Amino acid sequence: MTRTVLVTGGGTGIGRAVAATFAADGDTVVITGRRSAPLQATADDFGSSVQAVVCDGTDPAQVDELVTQLPATVDVVVHCAGGNTDFDRPSPDDLASLAANWRANLDANLLTAVLTTTAVSDRLAAGGTVVNIGSIAADKGAGAYGAAKAAVAAWNVDLAAEFGPRRITANVVSPGYIADTEFFRDQLTDERRDALISATHTGRAGTPDDVAATVHFLASPAARQITGQVIAVNGGEWSTR
Repeated sequence: MTRTVLVTGGGTGIGRAVAATFAADGDTVVITGRRSAPLQATADDFGSSVQAVVCDGTDPAQVDELVTQLPATVDVVVHCAGGNTDFDRPSPDDLASLAANWRANLDANLLTAVLTTTAVSDRLAAGGTVVNIGSIAADKGAGAYGAAKAAVAAWNVDLAAEFGPRRITANVVSPGYIADTEFFRDQLTDERRDALISATHTGRAGTPDDVAATVHFLASPAARQITGQVIAVNGGEWSTR
């Protein structure tokens, strides 16, 4: 059965891999993001099954407009939008700029998921799936970014309880270091990369496809009794117990 899948942040990195995985199933995939060029490039690469819609998920008006472009029923929602916005902003030198930096991370990682999920809630199909992309930073710490991802996991607990009576599952996939993404904005040194890989038990960096495969499983019939959970994809760098 063909499903409709909404992937925020679907133009690059993990979001692109998630879109490709569902498109390979023959599902209809809608990808969103702030930048038109990577979104359209991804849509062009994967053909007519992938539709690109420019949408800044921090803007309620744009999220409202997004909903008007979606089908009446959405089966899977995957929130890949976000990232550490501290890489894009100067270090704060006063309380006002500190507050702005923290709000930027909360907006990008938490508010985008909350607004979009709320906006499409009435369209989510019974037996559907919501997956939020979290981060190992929620456990290991990383300033405002880690706090924002921890907030996503806390919110997901309520989301699973809210959606459970409709047989909709809600989970968080929490990656460790994932190569081939824009996360570090090309600022990752070789030394830091080697340290991140050395921290794993598997001895390798994660890939977007590793995360996409876990998301795909959580949206499958085999995962209908898994909800309210944080699933780590980090090569053993951080244990869940």
